[in-house]
Amino acid sequence: MMRAAVIVNPAKADESHLRERVSEELTAAGWSTPLWLQTTPEDPGYGMARTAIEAGAQLVIVCGGDGTVMACLGALAGTGVPLALIPLGTGNLLARNLGVPTQFAEALSVAVDGVDRRIDLGRATDQPFAVMAGIGFDAAMMADASEGMKRIVGWPAYVVSGLRHLRDPVMSVRLSIDGGAPLLRPARTVLVGNVGRLQGGLEVLLDAASDDGLLDVVVVAPRTLRDWIGVAWRVFRRRRTWHPHLERFRGRSILVEADRVMPRQLDGEVIDEGRGLDIRVEPDALVIRAPKSVARPADHKARGHLGREANGRTR
Repeated sequence: MMRAAVIVNPAKADESHLRERVSEELTAAGWSTPLWLQTTPEDPGYGMARTAIEAGAQLVIVCGGDGTVMACLGALAGTGVPLALIPLGTGNLLARNLGVPTQFAEALSVAVDGVDRRIDLGRATDQPFAVMAGIGFDAAMMADASEGMKRIVGWPAYVVSGLRHLRDPVMSVRLSIDGGAPLLRPARTVLVGNVGRLQGGLEVLLDAASDDGLLDVVVVAPRTLRDWIGVAWRVFRRRRTWHPHLERFRGRSILVEADRVMPRQLDGEVIDEGRGLDIRVEPDALVIRAPKSVARPADHKARGHLGREANGRTR
């Protein structure tokens, strides 16, 4: 009989209710009693995922936010064991980008009856991520969004935090794509994404696909409030044409070097400040349990490596 492991972030869930509902659904589908593993402040998920794999789990269900999911990636990458998402966080960006419902009952149904698809992972030095890495404004915004505000209003808490950082000093970055000649750019933030959608449904990486073997990059460089409004309007309108305050690139390895120490984040989790990000893609590294209606083979690989156009402008 098949057995699943359930990794729970107790800060995000009523575990007794969760245990009852998940166990009932799995038992009804012919699974044995699941292995239950609880995250801790000292270990937000990696050790639990390792335990699940070593115990022979054929499915790992993660109940938590993007931070809990990211903590489990290092143990699950390359194993072939499917990861199912029960989104309980504020952003739930991986779930939203992959079409996994954010409602508990529907997400649980996908975990049990969905289909498996492979997606790429990014790796920043030693840490894998599934959504985005960033340096600059985005990380500062996430660092200053309080847990209390996020519990009360959800993702708009990041908007409130972001308003406080609109006038932060512009940094200067050196950006290298696939080992090419460095591009020098002013920037408020640099995002490197495996998927393209942020909080509130905004898509900053319009061509990003989780299974294309590429990472998408956006350099955001507004200087004035008027520039910020222009950038926001372009993102809202999904404009692809080149703009001096919003440039996009694509590649398999991305090196970002800033002129000073800056805030940094991976999948919405703030990491230690630093002067850059050294990132590469790991194609097909993770198996995700996805809804049948949106699961598909890796059909984006045929698009190939677009990279940067010869004149420095992006598609």
